[in-house]
Amino acid sequence: MPAARPAPRQRRQTGRTLLEVAAFAAIAVALAWLVVRGAGAMPYRWQWERVPGYLYKTYEGAFYPGPLLRGLGVTLWISAAAFATTLAAGLAAAMLALSPSPVGRALSRGYVELVRNTPLLVQIYLFYFVLAPILGIGREATGILALGLFEGAFAAEIIRAGIAAVPRGQREAAESLGLSPWRVQRHVILPQALRIVLPPLASLAISLVKHSAIVSAIAIFDLANEARSIIADTFLTFEIWLTIAAIYLVVTLILSGLAQLLERRLAAGRH
Repeated sequence: MPAARPAPRQRRQTGRTLLEVAAFAAIAVALAWLVVRGAGAMPYRWQWERVPGYLYKTYEGAFYPGPLLRGLGVTLWISAAAFATTLAAGLAAAMLALSPSPVGRALSRGYVELVRNTPLLVQIYLFYFVLAPILGIGREATGILALGLFEGAFAAEIIRAGIAAVPRGQREAAESLGLSPWRVQRHVILPQALRIVLPPLASLAISLVKHSAIVSAIAIFDLANEARSIIADTFLTFEIWLTIAAIYLVVTLILSGLAQLLERRLAAGRH
């Protein structure tokens, strides 16, 4: 029995995929050529061989992280803690925005508009020099709180839109069963809204990792601050900053892959 030939639609899809891969490869090669050509034309002596020593060192078979890896650990810790703060602040603001209380709605709107329309750097300085002494918190806690509340203003709109997208009949059916408003939200509305808001929240988490570099402004020794210190000592300006960019790229690509995997699993659970 002869093997079935691919359908025309499958052939078109395969051809389009191959064309996209070829176009991406051509663009990557062109960009690499431009970078190499530009680097060769610069009056700069590249010293890439010195960079690994700032990533890690080995001594008698033991592995010791260098300043860049230690800074990456601080960046990931601050990003994770700030994202937890983001979710808490965003959910609270979204629930207030959807509440029947005019005061709650006004508080939510004021928070979102104030935070979204002022620079993050200014907010970090205000937290560090004004609120941190009042609250008695250190630099890391200040950076986490400032980042979390800043991104929380964006998360609030994402979560609010996701909750509003759940069909109203779901709430009415749950209320007709005698569930309390808290149980309706906890067991009916929020699980359905999660599937809607997951992709934009994943993008927000990736954005937060990149924004976390700004906490170096208050002397937190994250990845960006460690890079500045190394450059000040060694003048390896381009090598270090390109290495930092590559590290951020790897982290964000991993987060994007995990978000896509989780999204596919949630989509499979709906069927």
